[in-house]
Amino acid sequence: MLRLFLLVGMSLIIGLTPLKGYALPLKKDSDKEEITRFLSQLYKDRNDFLVNQRPETIEKYYIKSEGASRYAYQMELRRAKYLYSWAEKRGLRFVVAEPFIRIVRLKKDGDLATVTLVQSAKVSYEYKASHLHLPPQSFGVGTRHALTIKKDNNGWVVKKEWYLDPLEENPDLISDTPAGFPHLSSVDYTPKSKGRYNRERAVAYANKYAGLAWGAGNNNRYNKIYRDYTPLGGDCTNFTSQVLGDKKEGGGLRMTGVWGYWGGGSHAWVQTEAFEHFLFYSGYGRLIAKGTFTEITRSSEKHPDGAIAKLLPGDIIGYSLDGDTDHFSVVVGHDVNGYPLVNSHTADRYRVPFDLGWDKNTKYLLIHIND
Repeated sequence: MLRLFLLVGMSLIIGLTPLKGYALPLKKDSDKEEITRFLSQLYKDRNDFLVNQRPETIEKYYIKSEGASRYAYQMELRRAKYLYSWAEKRGLRFVVAEPFIRIVRLKKDGDLATVTLVQSAKVSYEYKASHLHLPPQSFGVGTRHALTIKKDNNGWVVKKEWYLDPLEENPDLISDTPAGFPHLSSVDYTPKSKGRYNRERAVAYANKYAGLAWGAGNNNRYNKIYRDYTPLGGDCTNFTSQVLGDKKEGGGLRMTGVWGYWGGGSHAWVQTEAFEHFLFYSGYGRLIAKGTFTEITRSSEKHPDGAIAKLLPGDIIGYSLDGDTDHFSVVVGHDVNGYPLVNSHTADRYRVPFDLGWDKNTKYLLIHIND
């Protein structure tokens, strides 16, 4: 499953309870409106900071003399630095980041308020090479947040925050980009009208049920017929299994005695390494290549456009750290310049560049699903 970091002050917690409905036990509507305005501006400015990289955009929202608030501020600095460094390495620039928040729970007690909310963010980027003349591209991410905010003489500030976000990585560990990457795919693929795996439906399923991420369908909700494993450590493998195996809307691969959804899903349905082993031993999947970002994107005699160019929409990528597969995502297409894009759960992503949030120590498993 994906590395999940929920930060409570300086503590590390795995999982976050799914959020349903509203609970706003405030005595005055004016309090609710005031806090809502504050939160809307907070997330707008934080997303603007990802683009403008000016700390003064957000520093006013934090109490630097308090450890938990200071740590929340520093996390935003690290996150922005990683995103900026990743974009620089890939020859991109972020042009706008737009948040859409939904408050789920809000409770005020004196000068403190506790808030649970979800954010769907639309992030747009463009290629810096002027000769490309390519339009901006957009992807979506979705996160769950829990905050304690405090009102002082200058208004509301963040006292404490924790949320699930895999983008807080070391910017010094981002792989360099091999010359010529990305490559527009040269794979000639003609969809099959018959076959055990329906790629077109698999991709449509991945787009519809990408959860909180901007761009996803189904009103930003998961498929309710499946259990949500987010609070149990991550829903990425469960989601990938749904994409491949859902009979009604997904790829329609036949469930087996080992891999299937019953009683919440078999071990191979929900657990990363068990799922990986099933794919290879069942013949459902074939490993195209395994390696670091540099290894799978550079040109070679076997893969002139890089091994990554062999992936088709509906194929999957595994992410391995220290020999263990931690996460799976579904390939849903490419951007206008050929960059492979993926969808996933935990954190929720829609058409995101496949390596965003990972570093040079990550090994990628490029897995073709046999039609």
